[in-house]
Amino acid sequence: MDETYDVIVLGTGLKECILSGLLSVDGLKVLHMDRNDYYGGESTSLNLVQLWKHFKGNDKPPEQLGTSREYNVDMIPKACKFNLFFMMANGSLVRILIHTGVTKYLNFKAVDGSYVYKKKKIYKVPATDVEALKSPLMGLFEKRRARKFFIYVQDYDENDPKSHEKLDLNKVTAKELISYYGSQFTGPVLLIFQCRKYGLEDDTIDFIGHALALHNEDSYLAQPALNFVKRMKLYAESLARFQGGSPYIYPLYGLGELPQAFARLSAVYGGTYMLNKPECK
Repeated sequence: MDETYDVIVLGTGLKECILSGLLSVDGLKVLHMDRNDYYGGESTSLNLVQLWKHFKGNDKPPEQLGTSREYNVDMIPKACKFNLFFMMANGSLVRILIHTGVTKYLNFKAVDGSYVYKKKKIYKVPATDVEALKSPLMGLFEKRRARKFFIYVQDYDENDPKSHEKLDLNKVTAKELISYYGSQFTGPVLLIFQCRKYGLEDDTIDFIGHALALHNEDSYLAQPALNFVKRMKLYAESLARFQGGSPYIYPLYGLGELPQAFARLSAVYGGTYMLNKPECK
């Protein structure tokens, strides 16, 4: 350990491994250390022996639980109140993985579906205008209104005023957008009347806001609608990317694969790794 390094990174969590990977690619000499004997820090995925040691000390797991390599247990939940750790197939993290080339060190699985629970039944979440027409979550007229709303979201382009329908989503709230009433012309004398263009019902707003836009609370309804629409577009684009049943993908061997992939990138470019260094601080 008499060598000189440009950078010393302590801890092998996801952020630390991304840093060491990018710095190594940039030509810096990196030493990366961790007090644990595994990669990942708080976002690691442990096999059975590692899991037992983590919670039980040095006791060995019972033989009836099977072989250690059959287990990949994430140390943080896939979903919690403030985060959703499933990856959007067209999200920024996937774009980073592709841009940095670490996808060659990873295997992914598409999550099979996205569902909501309503009145003791489970329903597929509709995310497009076609799915809205087929969904049993809504009645006939509500399906048509939802379809119009999905089409508006799909066609919305922040840089194309023609797609805005004269609505400034930086000023209009999400609630106002969902409850938007449009003018229609009818009859030989062109009578003008207000119709429910969207005016979606509360149950529909619930699954759109929480299952598609992935808001944890209802406070988004009082905020500018632009972020709400962008979240819905990301859901729909992710759903279409791999033609799966949901917009989510997940590392096949657990979340711990993500920091390990960036660690491999660093090692390829000359980074030095030292695990099981308890004096590291």
